[in-house]
Order: sequence, then C-alpha cells, then structure tokens
Amino acid sequence: MRTVPAAVGAPVSRVEGPAKVTGAARYSGEIPLGQMAYGWVAQASIARGQIDSVDAAAALGMPGVIGVLTYENAPRLTAAADDELLVLQHNRVRYRGQVVALVVAGTLEQARAAAEALPVSYAAEPHDVILRADHPGMYAPGHVNPNYVTDTATGDVEAALTGAAVQVDETYSTPAEHNNPMEPHAAIARWDDDGLTVWDSNQGPTLVHRTLATLFGLEASAVRVITEHVGGGFGAKGSARPHTVLAAMAARTFGRPVRVTFSRQQQFCLVGYRTPTIQQVRLGADADGRLVALDHLAYSQTSTVVEFAEQTAVISRVMYASPSLRTRHRLVALDVPTPRWMRAPGEAPGSFALECAMDELADACGIDPIELRVCNEPAVEPEGGRQFSSRHLLDCLAEGARRFGWADRDPRPGVRRDGRWLTGTGVASSTYPARSMASTATASAWPDGSYEITIAAADIGQGARTAITQVAADELGADIAQVTARIGDSGYGPAMIAGGSMGMASWSWAVAKACRQLRAQLPASLRPAETITVRADTTSDVAALPDLLRHSFGAQFAEVRVDVDTGEIRVPRMLGVFAAGRILNPKTARSQLIGGMTMGLSMALHEESIMDAQFGDYVNHDFAGYHIAAHADIGAIEAHWIEESDGQLNPLGVKGLGEIGIVGAAAAIANAVWHATARRQRHLPLIPARILS
Repeated sequence: MRTVPAAVGAPVSRVEGPAKVTGAARYSGEIPLGQMAYGWVAQASIARGQIDSVDAAAALGMPGVIGVLTYENAPRLTAAADDELLVLQHNRVRYRGQVVALVVAGTLEQARAAAEALPVSYAAEPHDVILRADHPGMYAPGHVNPNYVTDTATGDVEAALTGAAVQVDETYSTPAEHNNPMEPHAAIARWDDDGLTVWDSNQGPTLVHRTLATLFGLEASAVRVITEHVGGGFGAKGSARPHTVLAAMAARTFGRPVRVTFSRQQQFCLVGYRTPTIQQVRLGADADGRLVALDHLAYSQTSTVVEFAEQTAVISRVMYASPSLRTRHRLVALDVPTPRWMRAPGEAPGSFALECAMDELADACGIDPIELRVCNEPAVEPEGGRQFSSRHLLDCLAEGARRFGWADRDPRPGVRRDGRWLTGTGVASSTYPARSMASTATASAWPDGSYEITIAAADIGQGARTAITQVAADELGADIAQVTARIGDSGYGPAMIAGGSMGMASWSWAVAKACRQLRAQLPASLRPAETITVRADTTSDVAALPDLLRHSFGAQFAEVRVDVDTGEIRVPRMLGVFAAGRILNPKTARSQLIGGMTMGLSMALHEESIMDAQFGDYVNHDFAGYHIAAHADIGAIEAHWIEESDGQLNPLGVKGLGEIGIVGAAAAIANAVWHATARRQRHLPLIPARILS
C-alpha cells in the first residue's frame, strides 16, 4: 500500500532549479576540458555562386590561430539525410551566411578575429530570395513535414463553393520567423581511444548521436552525445546542426577538444527558422453557417540545399466538418537558408489563416464565432473518417467563454471606444497532434532505498527531469526525494526528442514500464540486498497502438486595445483553455501553455525576419532589430485545462503541451483587432503601419 503522497498531479518545483539559479548547472559550452581550442565560422558574403579562393595563410599568421578548415582540407564526411550538415565539402555557395571556413584558435576572441579577417574571394551569381505565390518555380513536394501527404481532396470543392450561400475567399500571410532560444547553439567535441564524445545543446541526444555516427562512418558504440542542460530550443535544436559537425571535424583534425558556438547573428542563417507563408483560404457555407466547402492552399519556401516543406494546411484536415475539403501545399526552392521546425510548425501559421477565415465567415453569416465553430464540429476525422482518440474542443470553447465573459460581448465591430483606444475581443480554436514514440529507459533500485532512472530525454526548459521523477516516484510508491532522474546522454539508449510535443508522452511510457518491471522484482521492504536494474523498451507497445486520430485541442481568447492615432496594439488579457491529456505537473504545465501563448502574441504583434532582396540576407538578424514579446507586452494571461486522460495514446494518458499553446493565439488577437477596429488584418505581424494603412 502506498505510504507517500501521489507525485503525479502535484505542482512540484523543478528538481534542477537550485542548480540553475546557483550556476551549478552546466550547459554545453561550459564543460571544462584541458587544452580547449575554440572554433569560429567564416560565412559567405554572397547569396549564390562559388568560392574561388580562401587565403588561409592570412589567418594562420594571426595571434593564437591553430588552423583553418576549408573545403580544400576539411575531413570528408559520408552522405547524410541532411545536406546542411555536409559542411566544408565543396566550394558552392547556396545562401548568404553559409559556412565557408572554420578558424580554430587558442581563445574565442582570437578565433573570431581571424575568421572575420579571413580573405575569401567569390564568383557571384544572380540570386533569388523572395517568396511569392506566382513564382514560376513553385511545385508540389513529395510530402510535407514530417510525412503527411502533400495534397488531399474529398468532394467537389469548386462546385460546392460555387453553390454556397455564403463565401469567404481571402489570402493571408505570415513572415519568416526565427526561433532564438536564449542559449546559443554550442558544442564541445573530443576524440580519444573510445571514439567521439560531444557535449551539445540539442533537443535529443539520440538523433544527434545517430547523425554523427553516420557522418563520420563510426560504429554507434564509438559516439557519445551528452546534453546535460539546454537553454531553450523551440525546434531549432531538434536535430544536429552544423556547429556540432564542425566541432567534431576540428577536434579530430587538431587533436584537442574544440568548442564551436554560434553567435546570435549566425543563428539567423545556420540553424533554421519558420518559413514565410502565403495562404489562400476559401470557405463556403449555407445560410446557417454550416460548411459545405473548405479549401486551404499554402505556399512556402525551402532552400536549394535541403527540401523542407512546412505542413501549413494540414490543420484544415482535422478542425471542421465539411463534405468538400481540399488542402494543398506548394513549395519553391530559393537561395536562402533551409527553414526548419519552429514551435508548432504548420499548425501555428496555418491556424492564423484558418481561424481568421472562420471569424470572417461568422461575420458574413451573422453568427457568433463560437456558435459557428460548434455547428461545424466533426464527429470523426473530416478528411479520412478515423475516430478521434479524444476530442474536447467544444468543452474548451464553453469553459473559455465562461471564464472570459464572452456572453457579455457586443458583436458589433468598432463600437467600443475609450478616448483614443478602441477595444475588441476575439476567439480562435487550436489543435496539435498527440503522438507517442518508441523510447527506452532503465530503472535501478539501491539497497539504501533510493532509485535511479536513466533515459536519453532532453530538458529544454519544459520540466522533463521533474515530470520523469514524478512518474517514477508514483510507479515505485516512493517519495520524490528517493528518486534521481538522469537524462540527456545517448549512452542511456534510444529515446524520443523533446519535439513535436512527443517528449513526455513517449518518455513517461518508457519510465513507467521500467518502474513497474522493477517494482515486481523488489522484496516487500522495497530495499533489495544488492542493486537491481531493469530496462524497458516501448517499441512494440507503440507499434500496437490502434489506428486513431490523436490530437490535443484548445480555445484561445484575447482582448485588445488599439490606439487610433498611432496604431499601437495592447493586449490586456489572454485566456487559453486546453484539453491536453493528463497533466503530470500543473506548475510546469501552466508554464508551458503560457509560454506558447506568449510566443503566439509575439508572432501576432512583433516577429518578422525581413529579407533584403539585394543582398539575400535578413537585415534584422539580432535582438535590436528582431522584436519579440517582453513583459510590458503581456497583460493578464491565464492558461487552464479540462480534465482529460487519453489511454489510447499511452498508459498514463499523457499528451504533449509544448506547442498547443501557440496554435490559434495569433488568430485570436487578429480577430480581436477586427472587432476593435472593424478592419480585417490578414498579414502578420500586426505592426502599427499595417493598422494605420
């Protein structure tokens, strides 16, 4: 019988909190190793062409320089699925800012000075860096991220639109956005008799481990990746990035540990970003607001190095019932860095277009925006007819409306004014896929009554260590203080990354399974005479899951104030209500949801990476020019959830929380701006110039 309080569901503070606030927590660029050398990248100053020459001798003559790696002398790498990682393997330049050399020196300052002074000559070619819907290079990719089919269609969309009593046909756009985690990308690499060890800032050591083994032609046992603490990722650290490969190349070449860290400016072109999108949404409905057709067409960009196709329109495949439904994606390869994952890729920009279009449809039909969503709630998957494992969107809308005071809303736009300020409120729905992926974990019991859990998870700020500790304590019938969770080491066995909202949904299953197996072997006293260790693998369990559609859902509410003279937008309050599975820790869960909502506000009002067509570079590639939300931008922000446990996803009923909070937030704010001003805003961000125009 359990003798300690339940750990799961308790608002436990982060177990690594004291280490972080005292500076004891070590990040990947802070590991103290003897004879450390430092690498700094030299970057291409053209957007397309080839390198004619690199004057390495000029850098070698500068103080402290140990060596220079270029395409002429860098170690050869094997083919990889991600060609962005084949650094210094050829002299082609495919975007401005591409790595053209790595200078290694005795100090960081010496390496940077030499890299910035390194003479490189180019043969430049005309470049093309601007996304437009009518670009002649547009094509339909083979699939969209991660593995969705590119286009889908049910029913006769064109005929249904033509015959619809009410129609909406509008184009929306979102700009390029950059992840900008607080901790820059950093890696330290060391080679010894056992092989390669890398301390790297990433969202999953397993994936980086596999990539490095492939690139360097090594056995898996000869590579170890350690990810002790990570200062944010938002998708930018979801897989191996060039800094890690460069550190390993340099350490092998020069026979000593090498650290490579990207600066804030370098991160704007070397680690990914959210692609800009242009989206056409066409809706057709009967006079009562019931959809008869939904057509969502999304345009985005990729690089000429790697094809990355954002799944922007996929959200329209699951949100609303429509007998005629079509989603399409088109892509163009430009002379730009490769876009990557950024918090809720696809769903975040896609929800802006879809949820704004639904708000426009509600206005055209003369129906309350929540009522419109209720009457278009599907019983099964609109696209394919699969059953949902759980779907509580209507509960979120109802609870959100109650908490927000939606019933008191005057539906007329542009009528609430207080001096120079117009006030409005808006709503949007949100969803994000809920997945569990195969992972392994070990659980050990020690004679002193303590326990140790090891799993190659990554804590990027979401509280993974704490939640894993809570799950283990519950399964073992132990106090949290008895359990130590060790994470972030590829040596612990394969595990899912902290990405795609799949982390805890996957790790908790493996940890719970290991702990249950361990407890079955313990004596009645729970104290073994000698250490017992068991290992669990959920590969077969995940493969046996039934074919259901698994998603989290939510409702976003926002109130805005718009200055009629300056176009300034303030957001006095935001509210989100979510159905996101069993909540392991309400304290860290609330932090994740509020973080996502804040990032959605930032997406709505501030974030925009501005491309200079002449030079092929983002002109605002630092925090002075790239604006993100600050404390002053956030008024009252609340995140709540309804009770939900989805046993069809994993035994603990856990869903991910990392991304659902951003989905729909920007649309709720844009819809509130319309309600305040009676003017639609279809292009992000909602900067004053756009409001006044």
